[in-house]
Amino acid sequence: MNSNAPLSTYFDQINKNVCKNVAFSEEELRIFNEHLQYKTIKKKTFLLQEGEICNFEAFIIKGCMRKYYIDKNGFEVILQFAIEDWWVSDIASFHDQKPSDLFIEALEDCEILVLTPDRKEDLLAKAPKFERQFRLLVQKNLSATQSRLINSIAQTAHERYADFLKKYPKIPQRVAQHYIASYLGISAEFLSKVRAKMAKEK
Repeated sequence: MNSNAPLSTYFDQINKNVCKNVAFSEEELRIFNEHLQYKTIKKKTFLLQEGEICNFEAFIIKGCMRKYYIDKNGFEVILQFAIEDWWVSDIASFHDQKPSDLFIEALEDCEILVLTPDRKEDLLAKAPKFERQFRLLVQKNLSATQSRLINSIAQTAHERYADFLKKYPKIPQRVAQHYIASYLGISAEFLSKVRAKMAKEK
């Protein structure tokens, strides 16, 4: 382990996260923690690449990642940024154990806690209440995806960027502008114009 922090600190962090949605006993949290694997991921390292089977659901202790796919024209389309206290995975690939269409890359040096499919199944058998926790995570993910799809159709680029800044205020300082442009579905040049216009309006 490269970090100076004790593993118990990380468990405290993830336990606080899961207890936001469901009330767990100390014994249930102990069982949960026993099933987690600590990993460090270097900047620019891929946690997942297209064609691989996603064998993790990862909770980010420290760092920033991006999840994206490559469209038919060869352009990267970013689906998600993930920072501290967020989960990242390819849900379809993880649950169906089929090759992924996605890439997950570390944009910073990252520290994560990982659940593998086997460990998750064992966890759910020993602490069934976690079924609700992960179902709520999936529902939250679907809701965010639906909202983003609607906004991409109904909102202007200016509105989408303003909404992005409101929802994710910490991310713009940590990722390159062309990544944010990809997430918003616009060119980096157009995003520069949007930012310049917003700066004048302040």
